[in-house]
Amino acid sequence: MGRAIGVWAAEHIAVGVVHDGRLTGPLRTYPEDPRDASVLQSMPSEEIAELISQQIAAIAEGESAAAVGIGFPGIVIDGVVEESPNLPQVKGYRLAETVAAALSGLGRKAPVLAINDAEAIAAGIASTRGYLDRLVRVWTLGDGIGFGRYPRAEGVWEGGHSVVSLDPKERYCGCGGHGHLEGIMGSRAMRLRFLDLEPDEIFGQAKTGESRCTEFVHFWHRALAAASATSIHMDGAGKFFVGGPNARFLDVALLNQYVGEMVKMSPLQGYVFEVFHSSDEIGVIGAAVSAEQELGEFDEQESLRTETRRAGRTSPQPGPRGG
Repeated sequence: MGRAIGVWAAEHIAVGVVHDGRLTGPLRTYPEDPRDASVLQSMPSEEIAELISQQIAAIAEGESAAAVGIGFPGIVIDGVVEESPNLPQVKGYRLAETVAAALSGLGRKAPVLAINDAEAIAAGIASTRGYLDRLVRVWTLGDGIGFGRYPRAEGVWEGGHSVVSLDPKERYCGCGGHGHLEGIMGSRAMRLRFLDLEPDEIFGQAKTGESRCTEFVHFWHRALAAASATSIHMDGAGKFFVGGPNARFLDVALLNQYVGEMVKMSPLQGYVFEVFHSSDEIGVIGAAVSAEQELGEFDEQESLRTETRRAGRTSPQPGPRGG
């Protein structure tokens, strides 16, 4: 791997230079004050793209980069943010194309890949732990629920919107869908459900035996178990990493108990859950590594096609057939 730049833009923006799968220096973050981390929610899409471009140009310090990767919340396909429930102003925005054009205008031309932010986290874990040769899945628990998979595969992979309840009253998800995992586990959904309690208070009161909170905490764990069991039945056994600000509420033993009730086929029972400390660094590294892998592969294919075309033009042409 060479020199790439990674961007992780979830509640705030973090940018770093990555070489051989490792950061080469400190990150740049915006905003610098973590108390202003929700600033992106009210920022127009054009300003978000401009801000990302400026941060990339600043950290590049005049040096070239083989590729730029951006981890961004929502459904991101071919560089376009098709949907982002927690940042609705960016729906349909051509993020990768816009940032690439802005960088070119700033004299920092580089190919740009945009992917889901949880996918960037999964790639970051795979890179930093030496798991680039195996399946890695990640749940990120916060206002929204992210699901990341490494290696990336074609598809939407919005695991946070897995349907885990058939109760029509379960309609707290930010996208408006009923029965979604995010509508149970997300911080926003928990506040809407309880109205008078914050997530910390819900889990705190559950420890004291308050019945409403205790019942919900079990429901919360069962919801994650259901979504994970669905992934296991579709993608096989393996390791799940659980991070994000609300991962601190997770009882792994309780989660394993519920998954064990849902996954009974012996070839699928080799699953493991690990709580990890998600960080800007992991997201930045994952975005950069993903960009270098995918854009580098594309460049190699283009080079091969170019060489083939050149060889075809210079090869001797067959003469007329004899009769």
